[in-house]
Amino acid sequence: MEPFYLVVFGSLASLVAVLELSKTSKDRFSTSTAFNSFKNNYLVVYSLMMAGDWLQGPYVYYLYNHYGFGKGEIGHLFIAGFGSSMLFGTVVGSLADKRGRKRACVTYCITYILSCITKHSPQYKVLMLGRVLGGIATSLLFSAFESWLVAEHNKRGFDQQWLSITFAKAIFLGNGLMAILSGLFGNVLVDSLKLGPVAPFDAASCFLSIGMIIILSTWTENYGDPSENKDLLTQFKGAAAAIAADEKITLLGAIQSLFEGSMYTFVFLWTPALSPNDEDIPHGFIFATFMLSSMLGSSIASRLLAHPTPRVESYMQTVFMLSSIALLLPVVTNLLVAPSNVKGGSISFSGCIQLIGFCIFEACVGIFWPSIMKMRSQYIPEEARSTIMNFFRIPLNIFVCIALYNVKALPMTVMFGMCSAFLFVASLLQRRLMVIAEIHKSSKITRLAKYGRDGSRGSSTKWLIDFRGNKLLTLNCFSACSKSHSLVKTMTEI
Repeated sequence: MEPFYLVVFGSLASLVAVLELSKTSKDRFSTSTAFNSFKNNYLVVYSLMMAGDWLQGPYVYYLYNHYGFGKGEIGHLFIAGFGSSMLFGTVVGSLADKRGRKRACVTYCITYILSCITKHSPQYKVLMLGRVLGGIATSLLFSAFESWLVAEHNKRGFDQQWLSITFAKAIFLGNGLMAILSGLFGNVLVDSLKLGPVAPFDAASCFLSIGMIIILSTWTENYGDPSENKDLLTQFKGAAAAIAADEKITLLGAIQSLFEGSMYTFVFLWTPALSPNDEDIPHGFIFATFMLSSMLGSSIASRLLAHPTPRVESYMQTVFMLSSIALLLPVVTNLLVAPSNVKGGSISFSGCIQLIGFCIFEACVGIFWPSIMKMRSQYIPEEARSTIMNFFRIPLNIFVCIALYNVKALPMTVMFGMCSAFLFVASLLQRRLMVIAEIHKSSKITRLAKYGRDGSRGSSTKWLIDFRGNKLLTLNCFSACSKSHSLVKTMTEI
């Protein structure tokens, strides 16, 4: 292996180690024993769920190719997965609010295990069924578990700020460490032990089964809106109305779709971008490097979320802008660096530049996940959390299906340029979200000051409020009544 790959991997590993080991008490919340037990239980389950997902990822295309299917047929199988997530997954995922989030998480395990079982058959129809089941499972993975966590966290009365700890750790372990270990474990099963391309899917079923047992034995059920008089259509209408009525939710959904759409498109593009002339690149090692970059990002996010400033709405503007620049590098290098016509060989100079840019993008992905989870916990109403989160995935899946269908028709520079533009728009929308959130926070404080905590106007209470740059600088109360003192405490906490 070329020294370049080892230098990049070693540099990232050193940065992650330094960030984790240098954390002080200022970078950590002081939490309770009950919360730590709750957090660790969730992290074990989430890590097992993500291990079941990551074990499959690197071998799906390889398995289909092993069965003798061509690129066109494999492409249709992938499109079926994203289409299933958009159509069936949205319905099944939304049932979590009404039928229970714990039940939805168990459904994820069962559905994904069935999907893994279908990989034993070389028949195209059976594999297509597996992709449909996998699409449903993906929707549940990215909605039901987070919805259960937020609802259970609030039900147990834990500090709202402590959610950031769980989010950051979940991404660090589930999307970083487990991805690397799963890739290495899958490599041992397929290449070292010669168990065949189906072995990782069988291993994934085992991890999912263990996680399901823990869920059934330790988790309690929680709901969004369990009222019996609401059918699924009414629930959809309510979620759509909530999105339309609150610009913050609309902006959050657009930001998520733009970023995740670009991220999934990048998954299809990074290999041909780094090896346009069939250069010999270590795909598994590069994948591990990307996951290490994601761990670096989640480590940075845990520090950012542990402090009141900068707020998540603020620093995410920079993250989106940086990710836009990172995915613009393939376009820039294509214009400035003369393309090589030599087939095979080692990675080119432009490929090295792009690899560094892709690592930066993956670091942004590591920051994005816990940060978007934090914002969703703040802005999405509890009674329709899973439904709204699955609504967000509809435009995402449409975009990915279109991109996948046209991946050969459009030049790679056009695809990367489009992703870069989407991320730039996400940065602008994030700026708009921050402004609206600040205005909402200021108006809330003003209403409290004017009417009191119980909503009644108090003529005996005077307030001195000074706003400068949408930030509250001073607040004083000239009243001796106990209700006013209570209000001062409430506003101080805000």
